[in-house]
Amino acid sequence: MVLLFIIIGSIFVVWFANFRIDYAARDRVYDNVDTIPYRKVGLLLGTSKKLRRNTMNPYFKYRIDAAVELFNAGKVSYIVVSGDNSRVSYNEPKDMQESLMERGIPKDKIYLDYAGFRTLDSVVRMNKIFGQDSFTVIFQPFHNKRAIFLGKAKGLAIIGYNANDVVGEKGLKTNIREVFARVKVFLDLIFGKEPKFLGESIEIK
Repeated sequence: MVLLFIIIGSIFVVWFANFRIDYAARDRVYDNVDTIPYRKVGLLLGTSKKLRRNTMNPYFKYRIDAAVELFNAGKVSYIVVSGDNSRVSYNEPKDMQESLMERGIPKDKIYLDYAGFRTLDSVVRMNKIFGQDSFTVIFQPFHNKRAIFLGKAKGLAIIGYNANDVVGEKGLKTNIREVFARVKVFLDLIFGKEPKFLGESIEIK
C-alpha cells in the first residue's frame, strides 16, 4: 500500500510540474516572427555544436536559425549567448557567437555569458549580470516554457521565440528528460537555488 501511494504521488508530482509550467507559459511563446513583440535583448541558450560523430547538433542549428530570424526581423537588437565554458576545449558561447557572425550578425550586437551552465543560471544572470528584466528567450518550445516559468518565479517578464523542435529518436530522448527537468525546477525554487557564478555587471549599451 505504501509503495502504491509513493508511485501515485510521484506520478502526480510529475504531472503537476509539467502542467504548471505549460500553463504559466501558455500566452508567452511565439512561433511566428511577425507576431512576437519587440524586446531589446534575446537570450540564446547554449548546447554542443557537434554530436559524438562530429555531425551537426540539430538543436544548435535550429537555435541559431531562430536567433538570426528574430534579429533580422528587428524583434531583438542584441543577443546574449549563454552556455558552458567550464573546460578549455569546450566553449558553447564562442561557438554560438561565431555561428551568428557567419550568418551576418555584427559582433558588437552579441554578448557572451560563459557561466550559463543551466537554464536557471542563464535566466537569473540575464537579470543580475546583464541588467535585463524583460527579454526574449530563443530555444526549442519545451525549453522556452521552462525558462519563462523560471523567469516569472523570479519576477521577470520573459517571452519565448520557438526554434524548430527535433523529431525522431534524438527528440524523444530530450523530451523524456525534460519531463523530469521540470520537477527539478520546483525543487530549485523551493530550496532557493542560485547560479553557480555571478560576477560584475555587464552593460548592454
